[in-house]
Amino acid sequence: MGFVMDGLDAEAYDRSYGDRALIRRILSYFRPHLPRMLVVSSMVVATSVAATVVPLAISRAVDELSGRPDLQLVLSLAALVTVLGALGWVFNFVRQTFSARAVGDVVLALRRDAFRAVTQRDLSFYDQFPSGKIVSRVTSDTQDFATVVTLTIDLLSQILLVLVITVVMFVVDARMATVVLAVAPVVILTALVFRSAARRTTQRAQRALASVNASIQETISGIAVAKSFRREAAIYADFHATNQLAFQVRLRQALVFGSLFPFLNTVSGLAAALVIYVGGLSVIDGSVNVGDWYLFVQSLAIFLFPLTSVASFWSQFQQGLSASERVFALIDAEPRVVQTAAEPVGVVHGELAFERVWFTYDRTTPRFDGATPPALPTGATWVLQDFNLHIPAGQTLAIVGHTGAGKSSLMRLLTRFYEFQGGRIAIDGRDVRQLELGAYRRTLGLVPQVPFLFSGSVAENIRYGRPDASDDDVAAAAHSLGEEWLADLPEGLATDVGERGARLSLGQRQLVALARVLLQDPAIFLLDEATASIDPFTEAQIQEGLDVVMRQRTSIIIAHRLSTVRHADRIIVLRHGEVIEEGNHASLLRQGGHYAELYNTYFRHQSLDYKPWEG
Repeated sequence: MGFVMDGLDAEAYDRSYGDRALIRRILSYFRPHLPRMLVVSSMVVATSVAATVVPLAISRAVDELSGRPDLQLVLSLAALVTVLGALGWVFNFVRQTFSARAVGDVVLALRRDAFRAVTQRDLSFYDQFPSGKIVSRVTSDTQDFATVVTLTIDLLSQILLVLVITVVMFVVDARMATVVLAVAPVVILTALVFRSAARRTTQRAQRALASVNASIQETISGIAVAKSFRREAAIYADFHATNQLAFQVRLRQALVFGSLFPFLNTVSGLAAALVIYVGGLSVIDGSVNVGDWYLFVQSLAIFLFPLTSVASFWSQFQQGLSASERVFALIDAEPRVVQTAAEPVGVVHGELAFERVWFTYDRTTPRFDGATPPALPTGATWVLQDFNLHIPAGQTLAIVGHTGAGKSSLMRLLTRFYEFQGGRIAIDGRDVRQLELGAYRRTLGLVPQVPFLFSGSVAENIRYGRPDASDDDVAAAAHSLGEEWLADLPEGLATDVGERGARLSLGQRQLVALARVLLQDPAIFLLDEATASIDPFTEAQIQEGLDVVMRQRTSIIIAHRLSTVRHADRIIVLRHGEVIEEGNHASLLRQGGHYAELYNTYFRHQSLDYKPWEG
């Protein structure tokens, strides 16, 4: 069945933790809940004692009744058993209540840490690893972690019960206790042998579930594209294959776990037969009285049940450990974007500089100092090589070039979404790696080409970057882009945008995204051509707002529109990560170089009044 495991390899950021390391880390989450866990521990002891006293009391009563029947003794025994049973139920109820609260709080803390780790991973992390599998770790695996914690408490209770009943058996009859204990090594050895197979199978089952989650999420996210190309049957076939893989892995897991119980039941049956036989012979020859023999028969069940429970719970215990291992691996994943300091940003004027910057999207390439870069792995390429660019404060810079020239990479590096491997990027002469990252990003206003809106109203989306902004501030940012687009909204700023902004047109979504950045009032504007995919009328609305916003601010624009190019103070032309031309619109046209070629190919048709440049 090796083919069943194909495609279920660990992620690159996964790591192996020893059981001791995992348990120590799990216990660290319980440290704040120590008083509650002390109550749980005391209830575990009380429950074990109550469970042990019952067979001991019955065995003594059997000895008393073997010579002479006594109704009063029978009634007293029944009352004692009833009281002990009730107390055991109360002790167990208190234990379950306190442990459920503690486990719930611990899982809450773990899920909070996992989600915080998700928000702190850089964008290259999400380029490499499917978001559906990451979601599975935050949701499904943290829930499995709750299972292992609950089982750990149950296991401790069972182990304590084994210790108490073992002491009682040795006090009563050491020879019979030795016979009962002879089965313990077999059960423990079985659990140890089963351990490694259970961990491997469980890890693969969890990866299979993560693959199913990733497939579902990707399908739902791209359902519009699938329907437009009539690919419903194809995506169903892909999901069916992934789901079938998960089924096969879960089946194998069930077979591995299911093989444990028959063996343990066989061992328990043999042990029971041995105790009954040896004890019966001892009663016949008078070396053991009837009450003690009954005590050992009852103790055998009490003794074996916890042992078999420990072994049978081992599968779920391994599942919980595997889940915690996957969650901790997500939390411990090393970030690629690393700040070397956290200096306050202060007032930003907006002077930017790329100084001998080297950059590749390969995550394994380390940062280097000096001019000699390391060799890249097979298939990886340098996007920027020894790249230099200076942007004075207040300048509007347009970047043009063919796809793959490195335009968007400059934006990603400047926003610290990705880490560059060599060189330096500076703002107002200060290395961006030495600034407090959150404060630094607040000085940047990024408007992507494809806007993303969160569920909620238009006003809530505009306020996203400044939650404390007043309604008047939100309205002012929206109105600065014109009045017409607001008039088209059914409920104005209170209009619900729907999931991912689906209830708005692309132009309206872009205007909301732009208003969101305008409200933030950043020192530097980064526009991944916000007008590339909208109609000329909406473009004119946005351009009017941009003219106001970009005044006296540093702006970097990836340009796909003639209007943007013409309004720029300076234009640079990129090719394969290198600046091959720069100047303003008119001077670059006069040069008759690559920009003139791009203009005649892509920009010229956007103008109704401009005649083709002829060299």
